[in-house]
Amino acid sequence: MINWKIRFLNRTFLLQVLGALFLPLLAYQGLAMEDLTSWSSVGDLFIKAFTNPYLLAITAWSVFNAVTDPTVKGIGDSNRAKLYVKPSNK
Repeated sequence: MINWKIRFLNRTFLLQVLGALFLPLLAYQGLAMEDLTSWSSVGDLFIKAFTNPYLLAITAWSVFNAVTDPTVKGIGDSNRAKLYVKPSNK
């Protein structure tokens, strides 16, 4: 089990997930962040992603890597992390 409440309170986690979503899309399309100058261009980027199985798979794998904790067995958080009520400062 993953302590989602605490994960979403952690800015680093949010940046990791956003990067995991956007960077594979940008790289595959040969774009840079500067190319996304309107909301329609962002929307077009996501439409292209959902119509391309390969791009969808590498984006899903990227998000999976950002979400999982490699220090524990399986996909969930450690027992200690499950008990957090706020992100740890350590």
